[in-house]
Order: sequence, then structure tokens, then C-alpha cells
Amino acid sequence: MISNYPWLKKVLQAYNLDEASIKSFGAGHIHETFIIEQLGERCILQRFNNRVFQIPERISHNHAIVMVQMDHEKLPFTLPLPLPNVEGELFTVIDTAFFRLSPFVSGSCINQVRNPHQAYLAAKAFARFIRAGIHIAPDQFQEVIPGFNDLELRYNQLLDSIQKTQKHIDGELKQLIDFYLDQKLLVNEYLNWKKMLPLRLTHNDTKINNLIFADDLTKVNAVIDLDTLMAGYVYYDFGDLVRTVACTEEESSTAWDRIDIDETKYEALLKGFKETGEDIFTKDELDSLPFGGPMMTCIMGLRFLTDYLLGNIYYTVHYSEQNFNRAKNQMYLLKALKKKIR
Repeated sequence: MISNYPWLKKVLQAYNLDEASIKSFGAGHIHETFIIEQLGERCILQRFNNRVFQIPERISHNHAIVMVQMDHEKLPFTLPLPLPNVEGELFTVIDTAFFRLSPFVSGSCINQVRNPHQAYLAAKAFARFIRAGIHIAPDQFQEVIPGFNDLELRYNQLLDSIQKTQKHIDGELKQLIDFYLDQKLLVNEYLNWKKMLPLRLTHNDTKINNLIFADDLTKVNAVIDLDTLMAGYVYYDFGDLVRTVACTEEESSTAWDRIDIDETKYEALLKGFKETGEDIFTKDELDSLPFGGPMMTCIMGLRFLTDYLLGNIYYTVHYSEQNFNRAKNQMYLLKALKKKIR
């Protein structure tokens, strides 16, 4: 066991653990994840990818705030935040590699919402997360990825990539670029909401597989993947749910004629968020929610297209045109959102 994982002994010592079993776990794309088991007790061990998250101390800074200041008693689910090592640190560094240990939460992760009720449960869970941290001063949090959900920045990054690209811009590529450049009104609306809305603690990556459901899928046991916790706007988390839950095709699909919005799932998401936040989110925050879907879809389209123009340097691709197709996918989704929701 140790020979397969030469760092394991030092990791166990850092958490004052004796010999334990270890096995690979999950299918995450960012961090290497393992289950550590000792005397029937299980924990999650992650070998942290500090090439993607280049300032890990910001993540541990934000986690420490949430540990102390979050109103955990108001959460009907678990936040499996990292466990401190024997030195009280949330990361353990071994030969330049970063590791962290967190509680194991049993249940089921799903990659696709099967019915509106599951969408409703997901919306309530992420809205409850925001609600439980709404009293925390947002300026305490550090930006884990600067400008992560800044639509104006992403728009300007596309403009910059057009100047830098080695690709010949014509035909369908020009049409796709023109579509995204025509989203200036969305950018202006984003800037208007920015002036009106309060910052909150937000999750910022509200995909359905960042929830652990009970095995019978009737409730949420945990909100996970907490690396992107930072200050944001309520509609960020609602919008990313819309983009990933209420769409009829996943973001790498090239079935263009099947890309649409499932309006029953959308309404379930909206109901879940509004019911949870109606007595604590401001009226402007509640009014901003329908903007979230188009905004987050536009941001992802801009990011995919920018990466394609720069030579696929950020997102993992399985063929050279995949980021182009992802951007095209988000274009169809954005059109559907504008037609049916707004």
C-alpha cells in the first residue's frame, strides 16, 4: 500500500492516524480523490491540484471563516469542510504536493436531474447555503479565482483573444464570434445589477454533482466541492443551476436541435430558490434571479470560445473543435433562455 502511495505514511502522520487502507474514489477532474478507512471510520483524502487553484491559501482562508462564522445549525445537511492536521493547518504539504482530509458523507451523487422535484431540492440546498452565511461580511472572503464570474472581464477576454488567435476567422467561427460580441446588452445588465445588489457568500459551482443526495434521492445530505466559496451575487448560484440542470442537453452535446430549456425544471429551481430566500434576500436579489441563467450561460460560452481561439489551453478537450462546439452549445442554450424565460 505504501509503495503505491509513497506519501501516504506522511499524510497519516500529519493527521495522527495509524496505518489505514486507501483506495481511489470518484471521477473528479480537478483533484485526485481517495477514501481512507481506519477501524471502520472513513474520510476523504484529496491530493489537491494547485495548478488549477494556484493560491490554495485563499481557499483555506475562506474555509476557516465558514467553519467559524457559518450558521451550521440552520443547515439541514453537512458541509464537509477540511479537517485540520496536527499543526492546525487545513492543507498538508509533502514534497511540494498539497493534501487535505475531510469527513466522508454517505449517499448518492447524480450527474443529471431526473425530475423537477430533484431540481427543487437542489435549488433549496444551494439557497440554504447562501442563507446560512448571509450574516458574514463578504469582504472577509478572498477571491479564489480572480474575476471568476465577471461577465465584463470574460467579454473583454474574448476581444483580446480575437486579436491574438492564430485561427482564420470566417464562416461559422465568425458567426459564433459575432453572436457573442452581440451580447453587449447582457454585459450592461450585469454592470447595472452589480451597482444594485449586495455581495453574499456564494458557492459559485452549483452543478448537480456537487450535492450528495440520500440514497433514495429524497433529500440532500451534503453540499460539496467547496473550493470556489467566495463573495458573489445570489443569481450566480441560481444561474449556474439553470445552465446545468434545466438544460435538455449537457454542455458538450452537439445535438443542436435538442438543446433547449426544460421549463418544468426551471420553474422548480426558481420555486426552490425563492421559497428559501423570500424572507431574507432583498427584492432586487429575487428580481435578479431570471438574469442568472442567461448570464452564466453567456459567461461559459465566452470562456469556451476564448479558449478555442487561444488554442485550447485551459479546458480539457478530447478533440480539437470541442471548445468551439461547447461555445456553440451555449449559444443555443442562451437563445432558448432568452426566448422562453426572459
